[in-house]
Amino acid sequence: MTDARKPSVLFVCVHNAGRSQMAAAFLTHLGGDQVEVRSAGSAPADTVNPAVVEAMAEVGIDLSAQTPKILTTEAVHASDVVITMGCGDACPIFPGKQYLDWKLDDPAGQGVDAVRPIRDEIERRIQGLLKEVRPART
Repeated sequence: MTDARKPSVLFVCVHNAGRSQMAAAFLTHLGGDQVEVRSAGSAPADTVNPAVVEAMAEVGIDLSAQTPKILTTEAVHASDVVITMGCGDACPIFPGKQYLDWKLDDPAGQGVDAVRPIRDEIERRIQGLLKEVRPART
């Protein structure tokens, strides 16, 4: 990201109910208005995983009003960086995009005790990502 415009990051997982929701929430929380954030799923669930909502509430981030969204070609096309978390071949590939695949445990069907380490790993990765995508301050 060498230009002055706001970078855009899309997080994708299958159900958009756990990992991608946590990642988007952390990037929004830590990046503020310096990064445009999207999340989506190749086969979105009806609701965000309740254990994920609880784990994120423990760190002061409220996901209770979030809903899983369907992955669209437009969302990928509009993003500079696409971070997949187990969506496999369902994520469309466009030239000129940066693609990262984060191998993370799936919180689906897990309790909050199992979600916490996933949450903490996602937060660590988001902090590193911010150093790469945040526009330089002048």
